[in-house]
Amino acid sequence: MATNNPFNNAAYLLKFVKNNTFNVLVKPNSSKNEIVGYDESRCAVKINIKAEPEKGKANLELVKFLRKLLKKEVRIVSGLTGHLKVVRIF
Repeated sequence: MATNNPFNNAAYLLKFVKNNTFNVLVKPNSSKNEIVGYDESRCAVKINIKAEPEKGKANLELVKFLRKLLKKEVRIVSGLTGHLKVVRIF
C-alpha cells in the first residue's frame, strides 16, 4: 500500500535517534498507524496509533509498528503509561 506521507519511513525516523534511543509522542485511537511529524518543543517524533490506550494495547501496537518500519528490535524503556515515551533500538 503506497502512502503520500513523507514522514512514514525509517530514514525520517532515524534522523532523531541518539544513542539508539528516541522520544515518541503517541496519539492512540487514531484512524491508522503512521508517523505524522516531529514535536520540536518535546523533541519527540509524533506517531498516531490505531489501538486504544487500555491494558498496554497502544504500546504493543507502537512496538509492532516500529519493528516493521525499522526492521529491528525495539522496546519502550520509559513512558509506559503516558503519551511521551522513550524507545530504544536494539
